[in-house]
Amino acid sequence: MNKITVFFNLIKFEHSLFALPFAYLGLFLAGGGFPQFHIFLWVTVAMVAIRTSAMSLNRLIDQAIDEKNPRTKQRGDSLRMLRRPVVWVITFVSIAIFLVACAQLNPLCFALSPIPILFVWIYPSLKKITWLSHLFLGMILGIAPYGGWLAARAQWSWIPVLLVLAVAAWVSGFDMFYALQDVEFDRMENLKSFPVRFGVEKAMVAARWLHGVTLVALGALGVILRLGFWYWTGWLVIVGLIVQEHRLVSRFGVGKINEAFFNMNAWVSVIIFIATAIDVTLS
Repeated sequence: MNKITVFFNLIKFEHSLFALPFAYLGLFLAGGGFPQFHIFLWVTVAMVAIRTSAMSLNRLIDQAIDEKNPRTKQRGDSLRMLRRPVVWVITFVSIAIFLVACAQLNPLCFALSPIPILFVWIYPSLKKITWLSHLFLGMILGIAPYGGWLAARAQWSWIPVLLVLAVAAWVSGFDMFYALQDVEFDRMENLKSFPVRFGVEKAMVAARWLHGVTLVALGALGVILRLGFWYWTGWLVIVGLIVQEHRLVSRFGVGKINEAFFNMNAWVSVIIFIATAIDVTLS
């Protein structure tokens, strides 16, 4: 396996699927359809760069913890293969690329660019301090649609706040699910998570409520913007996916979490973006 593949596996590059469509969603809604190509390009570059820096930093800071956890031990092996100094360089180069991309968009995006950088530097330490780390992670990804909106319009608006709420709740809820895999390990290492603090059952209930907030926020967005058939079709599809995801985890437990992510959760952002893009473009 070559080092590029090892690095992509280390940072779960394919999970960019999570954040990119929601950034595009804000971009398309603000622009009323497909944006100018250079804006679309630099938003993509910015999103990939900030996520690469965030995941690289997370792996570097968490290396000692990851090596103790049987589920994540391979991350430590990958870091040793790549060498920590190299990953640090990638982290800082990715931040530089993010700043350049924001500068190419508009002055407001560039002025705000330190905020997501600060957030991704804070996050890796939070799981050692508070169970609220799930919500903070949600907030970080929730920035994406507002960033997309500002890239297209460079004007403040309350409309993308609904998208921020939808994404933040969606990510926070799934991160609580994901934490179910490590409850015993986290207890032994004194790491903080919602399932450790409140128990598995309450974590599953909290995730349900958070995903309910996601669906309500997206529904409210559709009503307020008077979106049409394609948007609501996409909304109904993601309702079905989220319900099935919760049924899988409730019935079969942590053994189905990866299936819930790869087969269902990862498609939520893709489906709602495609549905919205079609709806806005055709209207």
